[in-house]
Amino acid sequence: MEIQLHDMVVLASNIRTKQFMGDRWVLLRRGQVGTVVEEYEDGKAFEVEFSGTDGQAFAMITVKAEQLISLHYEPLELDLAS
Repeated sequence: MEIQLHDMVVLASNIRTKQFMGDRWVLLRRGQVGTVVEEYEDGKAFEVEFSGTDGQAFAMITVKAEQLISLHYEPLELDLAS
């Protein structure tokens, strides 16, 4: 399943970036959860917003699709009778 706008995703590796609307550097760790807010190059890259539990964004970065893992809340139904 392809990553789409508003999907929840996690980073597959650590990424060092500047804090959103700030000057401090932050380390987004492998497993960090974010929300896709923009798609680039037909799904080759995505703008992802990372927010704290208070809802305040602390980072917003462009990430290649292969650096992201999409989260799934519902199982994929299988037709085992075939």
